[in-house]
Amino acid sequence: MNILAPSLLSANFANLERDIALLEQSGITYLHIDVMDGQLVPNISIGIPVVESLRPITNMVFDCHLMILHPSKYIDAFAKAGADIITFHVDVAEDIQQNLNQIKKLGKKAGLVINAHIAPQTAQPYLQQIDMVTVMSVQAGFGGQKFMPSSLEKIAYFANQKKERNLSYDIQVDGGINLQNVEAVLSAGVNVVVAGSSVFNTKDTAEAISNFMRCL
Repeated sequence: MNILAPSLLSANFANLERDIALLEQSGITYLHIDVMDGQLVPNISIGIPVVESLRPITNMVFDCHLMILHPSKYIDAFAKAGADIITFHVDVAEDIQQNLNQIKKLGKKAGLVINAHIAPQTAQPYLQQIDMVTVMSVQAGFGGQKFMPSSLEKIAYFANQKKERNLSYDIQVDGGINLQNVEAVLSAGVNVVVAGSSVFNTKDTAEAISNFMRCL
């Protein structure tokens, strides 16, 4: 099953409850939450208090993307705040295995993120253990960037690994996804699509979601 996961980064921060209600009414079940620390990526965004405050108002799956230099310091806090899926970048200066174990021990789904400049083979040793791999199709850290076609090769790599090794992880794409390129990423092997600007920064968010759903 293909899943659309709107990115909270592009929502109206003054009206998050309203926007989340609109997503639910449109049939959305996943919410992608970008967490930036200003160190791993050059921006700062949503933190633990926001996740905690949103958890009581929705049953959507919280897919927390930790764009932070030391995720191990915050995994427990995000799990407690209400994260369902916790993903972190494979190029952090930490023990990848230990972080995956920590997430799993907390009963959460664990995933790795491959930034635009990182080779997909970097995640290869961990594919049997993860629930999701996220291919960044832009440079992580900012919303509204243009899709990088080179990400299609990375997606295909993970799709091939999944098939050849009989694995079951989700393949997510994040960055610059719109109605013009969504079919290409789906064909390459993606089953979870993150979309921010092309959902929220439109004249009609509900219609934008409906158009995406038809493609999925």
